[in-house]
Order: sequence, then C-alpha cells, then structure tokens
Amino acid sequence: MAENVEQASWLWEGRDRRGRTLKGRLSATTLTMARAELRRRGIAPTRVRREPKARGKRIKPGDIAYFSRQLATMLTAGVPLVQAFDVIGRGHDNERMRRLMLTIRDDIGAGNALSKALVKYPKYFDELYVSMVAAGEQSGKLDELLRRIATYKEKTEALKRKVRKALFYPAAVVVAAVLVTGILLIYVIPQFQHFYSSFGATLPAFTRWVIGVSESIQSWGWLYLLIFIAIVAAIMHARKRSYAFRRGMDRILLKLPVLGLIMKKSAVARFARTLSITVAAGVPITDALKTVARSTGNAVYEDAVMQANVQVAAGMRIHTALEETTIFPNVVTQMIAIGEESGEVEVMATKVAEFYEEEVDTLVDGLSSLLEPIIMVVLGIIVGALVIAMYLPIFNLGNIV
Repeated sequence: MAENVEQASWLWEGRDRRGRTLKGRLSATTLTMARAELRRRGIAPTRVRREPKARGKRIKPGDIAYFSRQLATMLTAGVPLVQAFDVIGRGHDNERMRRLMLTIRDDIGAGNALSKALVKYPKYFDELYVSMVAAGEQSGKLDELLRRIATYKEKTEALKRKVRKALFYPAAVVVAAVLVTGILLIYVIPQFQHFYSSFGATLPAFTRWVIGVSESIQSWGWLYLLIFIAIVAAIMHARKRSYAFRRGMDRILLKLPVLGLIMKKSAVARFARTLSITVAAGVPITDALKTVARSTGNAVYEDAVMQANVQVAAGMRIHTALEETTIFPNVVTQMIAIGEESGEVEVMATKVAEFYEEEVDTLVDGLSSLLEPIIMVVLGIIVGALVIAMYLPIFNLGNIV
C-alpha cells in the first residue's frame, strides 16, 4: 500500500506544453514533490503555494459514511467519478469536507485511481476503507462496496455512541459526587467551623477529620486539581503510546460489572461486522483478520484475533482458531463454523454482529436505568455523612458548652 502520510493541499499555476496558462489544486507531502508531480503531468509550474487550512466543522466519521453512500448512488446512476466528486464537493456545507472532495477530484482527474487518492488521507480513510475501495476498483463493483462501507461505518459509529453512553453514566456519578462534595467542603463546612470555634471544646473525631479535609481543600485545592489533571493526562498519554499499558487497562475494563459486559459484546460486534465486510470484499482471510483485529477497539480482543490469525495462516479453520483463544462466546464460534461449512461466512458474521449490537443496546439502556438510583444513593451518602459530621457536636452540645 502507498505511504500512509497525510498530504498537504497545494494551489498551483503553470503552463502546459502548448504554452497555455493553467491553475489548479493538488495534494503532495512537500513543495518539492508538488512541483515534481506537476512536471510529471507536463506542466511547468510558475507558482505553487500551500493552500490555507480550511475553516469549518471537523470532518466526522458520519460525514465519511454519508459521502460514501452519496458516491455509491452516483456511480450506480452512471455519473463519472470525477464529476461525482465535483458535485458532492461543491454541494457540501462544510468547508473542510468541500476542499477534501475537490482535492481528491483533482487527484483522480490527474489519472490516479480512487484508492491511491484516498490513501493520502489516513485521518479520514483508514486502511480498511482504502482496501475495500481498491477491491471494488479491481472487481468493477465499486458502487456496491461503497454502499457496504457506508453501512459498516454507520453501524460502527452507532455502536461507538452506545459504548460512550455507557461510559458516560459512571463518569456522571463521579463528577456529580466530586462537585457536591467540593461545594460542601469549600462553602458549607467553614460556616460550621467558625460556629464551633467559639466554644473552645474538643469536637468529635469525625467532625475534626471533615474540617481538616475542608481546610486542606481550601488551601491546596488548585494543587489537587492540577495533580488530578496531570494523572488523567498521563494515563491518556500512556494508553496512546504504550500498547502494554492499553492492554492492561482494557483487561481491567472487561472485568468491571455490567460495563465490562458491554465492552465485551461491543468488541465481538465490531469483530463480526468487520469480518463480514472484509470477507464480502474478497480480502484474503489472513489479511482480513489483521484488519479485524485492529477494529475491535480492545487490545485484549486484538491480541486474541492476531493469535487466531497465526493459527489460520498455519491451516486451521477460523472457528477452531477462535475457540482456542477462549475469549469468544460459543455462539460466535458456532455461527462462524456454520458459515465456513456453507460458504457464507459473510452472512453468519453479519448475523452475529446484529445480535451483539442489539445486546449492547439493551445493556446500555439497562445500565442507565440502574445508575439513576445509584447516583441518588451515592450523593445521599456523601451529603448525609457530611451533615452528620457537622451536627455531631450539636448532639453533644451540653458537653461542648
């Protein structure tokens, strides 16, 4: 596959072999490569400059899915590829998406294949996307595969949203608890502290501890906040840079109650959905499993699929290799086994994906219903404990006075 470095967009002016003045846009990594590309096209560049960065909204996966469906529809209707990109690009509201489409259009107009043009933008078109497009170009079924890609991306993004929703609720509990506790410790507890200080008597141990925490937060609150932010940033950085760290975190997530089950079913659904689309595109199974492994979104499942891939490359059946990982449910391996026997792995994998996507949806809805009372209980315990700490001296007011 071509280089996986996102290229810049360049605006150029020049003259062709007949002396005519031309101008346009092309993509290249450097200015030197942009000039070299123009000379390859038979154009003597007179001016080449980097195109200013496009303003507008960030290009989201949903935009790419919608574009894929638009392009598939136009190709089915017989619209030439260059013209299709021109129509899609000029009709898009997002300036960044418009420039991306028109730059790719110019690249295709210069004689490059669509897959070669897309591989220059890995931020928007991943390895799976480019492989599917290349397979479509070779088979003459580009419109059909683009439609499959659109469906795949829509389903994948919907699943990601469900998982993010599941992660949101525990985070909401923590944030709400921290905010309520912080407000009480910073603004309410000091009022009680001033009230009790006039008595000059010894306060209960629990009350003294709460007051000490309040004083510490008031004095060092910003430091604690900075330390917390630094820890979160360090975890995110380590997760991004260290595969071993990410694998360890993913393993912990999988063991959490309810949330871990959602993560497991989500990984299986993404595995099955990606397996289905790669098999449908005719990608060799060993190459397909490598792509599938990266798509699971969980390092533990990624390792398991790569382990299975080694076994499949050695001649083992897919379902047997998956069974040996001991991480995939029996229903998954059985469905894949049926698909291998009937020659319909794509169909069976799609059924597995649909089943587990519904399971994730049900679990997320159940989690939201479960956590609503938990949030109330957690906040009640925190507020109740602080109130008790502050009113304990009043219960023993005679001794204090």
